Amino acid sequence: MAVEKITMPQLGESVTEGTISRWIVGVGDKVNKYDPLAEVMTDKVNAEIPSSFSGTIKELAAEDGDTLAVGEIICYIETEGSGQAEETKEDSKPAETTAAPTTKSDSGDTDAPNKRRYSPAVLRLAQENNIDLEQVNGTGAGGRITRKDIQSVIDTGNIPTADSKPIAAEAPAQEAPKAEKTEKAAPSAPSVPKAAQTVNVPVEAGDIEIPVTGVRKAIATNMLRSKHEAPHAWTMIEVDATNLVDYRNSIKGDFKKKEGYNLTFFAFFVKAVAQALKEYPQINSMWAGEKIIQKKDINISIAVATDDALYVPVIRNADEKTIKGIAREITELANKVRAGKLTSAEMQGGTFTVNNTGSFGSVQSQGIINYPQAAILQVESIVKRPVVMNNGMIAVRDMVNLCMSLDHRVLDGLVCGRFLARVKEIIEKMSKENTSIY
Repeated sequence: MAVEKITMPQLGESVTEGTISRWIVGVGDKVNKYDPLAEVMTDKVNAEIPSSFSGTIKELAAEDGDTLAVGEIICYIETEGSGQAEETKEDSKPAETTAAPTTKSDSGDTDAPNKRRYSPAVLRLAQENNIDLEQVNGTGAGGRITRKDIQSVIDTGNIPTADSKPIAAEAPAQEAPKAEKTEKAAPSAPSVPKAAQTVNVPVEAGDIEIPVTGVRKAIATNMLRSKHEAPHAWTMIEVDATNLVDYRNSIKGDFKKKEGYNLTFFAFFVKAVAQALKEYPQINSMWAGEKIIQKKDINISIAVATDDALYVPVIRNADEKTIKGIAREITELANKVRAGKLTSAEMQGGTFTVNNTGSFGSVQSQGIINYPQAAILQVESIVKRPVVMNNGMIAVRDMVNLCMSLDHRVLDGLVCGRFLARVKEIIEKMSKENTSIY
């Protein structure tokens, strides 16, 4: 027999970690190659991790809710091999343990080979609560500290610091001499925004407690990162969409009969944005630390909401597509999101986001940038308003606000103002005489 490792795959561009939302298999289960092992969630997509081998599950290296970095081991599988005894493979997998957490004097570092194998979730939680991981012993395989161990320490209120005595994960341990350290200290936790302290909200009769799902946690993490790292600026422009409204309303019925899907206003706005991005490529950029990457392809991310989550599938090369083609992709991607069939590939590569906030009646909003993109445009609701025309007369027009959030490290107000003015010009000229949907 041979023991093989399954690691956390990279499930999207710029994705560095994933959270195991549910194990599909358990220890002792037999699996075939490509069978799903676990459901994993990232800030971009939910996906299943397939098995790379046929065999028997020997050990799960993580629990439901654990967040692991890309490349970190999630489980071990015993496969059919050369017939060697299992004992010859002991060094290829961590020691198994079912013992309760102990102090350092009980086990020592030599009995806990995985003591200092910290997952990103453990590192983050410890950093946010100022916990010295050297003072905590875990219940995981080989003494590994799990997120549940850290949460248990937090719940006790006895937070260990560098000057504290070692404690077990579940309760304060009896004082014991520290074992001599023979290994290097754990790597420092990645730089993340410090989370707000947990608020003790009283729950009264009739109140409903709603658990925070993994998807919602991933959204929160990505939004917090965007607001923490990107200095957001905001600007808005009014657009007269009267000609566009008249044009679209005159053809939407025939279009639906011919094509089988709706011709929405949003498709026209996406097309206008894609055209303007081609003329102002600085907007189609990303922040990359020591440099700014100006992307060649114009791939428009569109926001699609479900009851409890928000997804951003991508329309690739939107500048090369017709309005009809964009309308078709919007429909197909939205249907996939709501049916739970959107793939990670369909959420990768976006360079600019357009959000149809007007679909639920919003007339003005400030979006959070889809990190690491440089900007996001909110298309608000088209509403009839009295407008003073150039001849001084007042007329009722179909008006729409376009609201843009921008990363001020990448973009300045001048280029964004010119970009929005160009989008406005394109939209206001859309009509039966000037615009083809094919």
